[in-house]
Amino acid sequence: MEEELDVVIHARTEIVQVLGEEAACEEARQVIQALMVLVNRGMTVGTPDVVTAISMVKNDEIDKFVALYEEEIIKDNTGKPIRVKTLGQKLYVDSVKQHDVTFGIGPAGTGKTFLAVTLAVTALKRGQVKRIILTRPAVEAGESLGFLPGDLKEKVDPYLRPVYDALYQILGKDQTTRLMEREIIEIAPLAYMRGRTLDDAFVILDEAQNTTIMQMKMFLTRLGFHSKMIVNGDISQIDLPRNVKSGLIDAQEKLKNIHQIDFVHFSAKDVVRHPVVAQIIRAYEPAPIKNEEREEVQEETE
Repeated sequence: MEEELDVVIHARTEIVQVLGEEAACEEARQVIQALMVLVNRGMTVGTPDVVTAISMVKNDEIDKFVALYEEEIIKDNTGKPIRVKTLGQKLYVDSVKQHDVTFGIGPAGTGKTFLAVTLAVTALKRGQVKRIILTRPAVEAGESLGFLPGDLKEKVDPYLRPVYDALYQILGKDQTTRLMEREIIEIAPLAYMRGRTLDDAFVILDEAQNTTIMQMKMFLTRLGFHSKMIVNGDISQIDLPRNVKSGLIDAQEKLKNIHQIDFVHFSAKDVVRHPVVAQIIRAYEPAPIKNEEREEVQEETE
């Protein structure tokens, strides 16, 4: 907190002294008071909470900080409550509750995958859906899946590691394995979705920026009755070949006026990793790169 807000803090018993410029001291006071509200409610405050509070005070949003902690989504496999950590995450969670299809678009580290899996498990436990289906396209930067050993599922599984990690944290490894054996949880490449109608399911498409237009259309039209879909992606990390437009970018343009489809955009201020990660993301995003511009850049570098 001292480094981020450029202040010096002395804490003795119940007295906290903050030294520095007046504006910086006021920001520190607001952060400390917001964190103390959580402590007084019996919550354990950790580094991610401090990072979130500092980010929100810098964006003049500290008055909304405590509200983020008022709703628990679910408990993880150790009994620890899972809550949203940023305003962007809250918008995302609210959108999923209110819409049949939600697109989460933004940089890595904003919690898109973890929150999507959390919401899917919550819906399953509440009996709102009968199964969870998690998928992603088989495209990766710098590595052709065609040259990797094994069948398609074996090839794509290593790239679904964030999904497995989220399931293990929420359900535990044993329960996740049991649910997968019973096909209540299915993790599969996007190609496996073709020709299916997914009723009573919570369906998550990750890394959607690497879908083609036809793949995106194929996936979205799998939506069945009593189902929800989440489509996550980062349009700054498109690994498709040149002259191939991202299905995620295309979907933003074509589907923005459909009532039951919503788009939630995350930014660097929603990053819940180490503070330096947010700074790195900002440094790399002076302006969004359009598909056409991306092709020109690739041509120049070849």
